[in-house]
Amino acid sequence: HHEVSGREMAVELKGKRVALLAENDYEDLELWYPLIRMKEAGAEVAIVGMPGVEAYHSKHGYPAKVDVAADEISADDFDAVIIPGGYAPDRMRRHEPMLTFVRSMFNNGGVVAFICHAGWVPISAGIVAGKRVTSVSAIQDDLVNAGAEWVNEEVVQDGNLISSRTPSDLPAFCRTIIAALAADD
Repeated sequence: HHEVSGREMAVELKGKRVALLAENDYEDLELWYPLIRMKEAGAEVAIVGMPGVEAYHSKHGYPAKVDVAADEISADDFDAVIIPGGYAPDRMRRHEPMLTFVRSMFNNGGVVAFICHAGWVPISAGIVAGKRVTSVSAIQDDLVNAGAEWVNEEVVQDGNLISSRTPSDLPAFCRTIIAALAADD
């Protein structure tokens, strides 16, 4: 195992494009930590919102500026989608363009990563049946009822689905996403 220089680390995701879904009342850390971590690893990251929305505000009022509308992008343009938790996923799951994007990303073999309450989005996109996942315990029943196998682990990867439970799992969550994207070359 050789030591990797900082310079090499910075470009491990060079050329990779990551979409990050946003809606109001997102969990601050679950949007910003992956956003910064993916950029740090060399990926291009776009915050995806709904048409006509310039920014969304977190549970604590912190704004996230929208880069592109969900109905203007295709899963072919991205290698991964990351879905933060908070109350935002309850809003996201009502947006057909976001669900279509997540479903297409999954069907294309792109990485679909979700944390905390964000499991609601892949449930509504119809992609969790038969998959091993985790989440915040509050939505365990929802995932099980949608046909998923729920486990209590800091990060779970089943094929191109990656899931975690809470902000304290973010380091493992992001490491797993980066490894999955880096292995995809």
